[in-house]
Amino acid sequence: MQKIFVFMKCDLGHAYDVAAALVDGLEEVSEVDSISGQYDLLAKFYLPKDHDIGRFVTEKVQTIKGIKDTFTLVAFNAFT
Repeated sequence: MQKIFVFMKCDLGHAYDVAAALVDGLEEVSEVDSISGQYDLLAKFYLPKDHDIGRFVTEKVQTIKGIKDTFTLVAFNAFT
């Protein structure tokens, strides 16, 4: 599995609606956090190794109503 983090800017007043849509609608989502600063939400997703990250973000995440911008990070290693 590959892990990605997606920061999201939401339409004003819609961050909670977007978070609910992510949790309810995408099986790849691990968790969604509300955050402060430049972005409103941060979501962690686990995708199969052969999954196209760009296609996933543009077709499944960015099309959710209320999301107006995203920024994606790919994680390589988790240290424990």
